[in-house]
Amino acid sequence: MKKLGLIDKMKEAKEEGLIRHIGFSFHDTLPVFKEVIDYFPWDTAQIQYNYMDTGVQATTEGLRYAHSRGVAVVVMEPLKGGKLVNPPREAREVMDASAHRRTPIDWALQFVWSQPEVATVLSGMNSVQMIDENCASADISGINSMTPEDQTTLSKVNEIFRKKILVPCTACNYCMPCPSGVNIPGNFALLNNMSTESSWLRRFMNKRQYGNLAKNSEEVSVHNPNGDASLCTSCGRCIEKCPQHIQISSELKKAHQILGKNRKISEYY
Repeated sequence: MKKLGLIDKMKEAKEEGLIRHIGFSFHDTLPVFKEVIDYFPWDTAQIQYNYMDTGVQATTEGLRYAHSRGVAVVVMEPLKGGKLVNPPREAREVMDASAHRRTPIDWALQFVWSQPEVATVLSGMNSVQMIDENCASADISGINSMTPEDQTTLSKVNEIFRKKILVPCTACNYCMPCPSGVNIPGNFALLNNMSTESSWLRRFMNKRQYGNLAKNSEEVSVHNPNGDASLCTSCGRCIEKCPQHIQISSELKKAHQILGKNRKISEYY
């Protein structure tokens, strides 16, 4: 965008009345998100955000950062590609035991609507019933409408979901920065998405995102970790910092075999 001068083209189009607002859609890491936000006075930014993805991609910190810069944040994937529509039985029981009786869809949407920094929420809808349900959810939504009890409920649900994923990474980033430039949380997020995703297209997209990560020291940025799992040197520095006690080096090797070498998940887990 910078090299081709496309920002100037957008500004010209806005001045000519061809477009009204300038924004961008985002799938990358927090440092990149801040870099993009700081580069131009955007009107809007679209990010992936839901109660499972508060610590990946733009993260909650990025959401608040964009809002502080006057950028209207549009949230996509509030249902995590449909994963939050049908939670595990244990998670559904936690939801049903709450004082607020909500469907899994409404729980997910209310969480996003409750964030003061969110301007609007995009949710895939392919039937009139879905449109009606989402509009009904929006009608009863409000900033900071989630009570402490509601937050506790979603924390328990989140924990149940995470127990079913391959690597229990919470994207806390305590393991970062990696001296070799590996994006450790990002690699694990792609691996976990592969393990829980039934859509072949989304699995393909996960592998494509992995393929876009840096594969050698010339491409990698230590200041903005963008390396794939193959760059791990097993130095062990990250392992001693991980509050989840994940054997990060060995898990990264598995991630590379699955995401980079197309090996089956069942061969390693």
